[in-house]
Amino acid sequence: MIPQARPPPCNESSNSCTSATSFQHFMLFTSFILLSVGAGGIRSASLAFGADQFEKRDGKKDAVLLQRYFSWYYVSYSLSLVLALTCMVYIQDQMGWQIGFGASVVVMFFAALLFFLASPFYIKVKAKATLFTELVQVIVASYKTKSPKLLSSSSTEMLYHHKNGSTLVFPSEKMRFLNKACIIHDPEQDLTPDGRAKNPWNLCTVDQVEDLKALLKVIPIWLSGIVTFININQTSFSVLQASSMDRKIMGNFEIPAGSFGIFNIISMILWVAFYDQVLLPIAARINGKPVYLTARQRMGIGTFISFLSVVVTATVECIRLSLAFKEGISDDPEAIVHMSALWLLPQYCLIGLTLGLSAIAQNEFFISELPRSMSSMASTLCGVGISLGCLVASFIMSTIDDFTKRGGGESWISTNINKGHYDYYFWVLSGLSLANFFFFLICCWTYGPCRGEEGNVNDEEVSLR
Repeated sequence: MIPQARPPPCNESSNSCTSATSFQHFMLFTSFILLSVGAGGIRSASLAFGADQFEKRDGKKDAVLLQRYFSWYYVSYSLSLVLALTCMVYIQDQMGWQIGFGASVVVMFFAALLFFLASPFYIKVKAKATLFTELVQVIVASYKTKSPKLLSSSSTEMLYHHKNGSTLVFPSEKMRFLNKACIIHDPEQDLTPDGRAKNPWNLCTVDQVEDLKALLKVIPIWLSGIVTFININQTSFSVLQASSMDRKIMGNFEIPAGSFGIFNIISMILWVAFYDQVLLPIAARINGKPVYLTARQRMGIGTFISFLSVVVTATVECIRLSLAFKEGISDDPEAIVHMSALWLLPQYCLIGLTLGLSAIAQNEFFISELPRSMSSMASTLCGVGISLGCLVASFIMSTIDDFTKRGGGESWISTNINKGHYDYYFWVLSGLSLANFFFFLICCWTYGPCRGEEGNVNDEEVSLR
């Protein structure tokens, strides 16, 4: 809306353009930074904040309601993407960028207004302001503390530091080397008169130790999810595939290559609706009690489907490439292969299923397994995994590109998709995905029972006794 905020249009007659000034660059990058900070704040807090609304009086969350919340949270998020890719893009295209961005401003204003109007009705959990510092203190204290042979955590010979009123009096047996951080050697030297640690870098509470253990336990499973997000972040190659195939349906109507990504969203929404409204009720009727897949079970299924999606992508690309070779259009990067782009729908649908299973279950798993004070950190783990997946995907692509171009050969990831070998690239990703699936199974086996599952096991043992 402000002409001075952007460089003037290029002169077509002389084919010359005026570069943007430092101030114009500052304006542009400031908008990107504000957008990133705002999106990061919303995505890192809204998921955990919504989960807090299902808190019971005993401090626990209803597993079934929580699972439904995570599923429909992502459905609403996906619907917003559909609206952004259709309505908002149409407004920007037909009415101009000023009105298009202005519509976004109006929508965000009413979103913020609704949030603050409903604020008195929310359940607000007081978060730790120094959570990261407290976790680092546990590592430092356990390293600095020279303790004799560690006995059982519940041994009466050990005296542990814990908060007043805390339910955690003794640390768990897992990762016992961290228990040194909360052992009281000399109460007069280690504690103040009111029972606090004199030096928090030498003595921590049992709660701090257990918080760090919980985070370290989920890290291997979190790492396995990064490979899944690598496969999801291959949509740009799918756009190249679609652009080189016949996209016409129902006569002369042609689907834009960039619009095929909407099938991911549609398949995810259909899966969530089918799982929540059809599959679970039928299973509950058959068993006579509520039935649902655990977060880890859905993550495992999603991880395997992610592997299948890459296999299907490689297979379709192999068929498309062989047709391009038979038709003699390998040297033409803009040539269209006589193959319907609808062949790409299976891989898009499988990616959507992966999102509906793995991505949703990851957020549920992290928020359920990490302590309540770490809810915000738990809700960001999936987002950080997506970001790392993008970076690792770029690294893999660059590595394969450099390796296959050695000796003057044609790169697998050539700018000419009809001349490259994207099928080989996807077969490499499929091998990585299969190895990641077995890595996930090993991580689940070593992790042991989850919090809710552990409680069910103990209840069964009590009833048997």
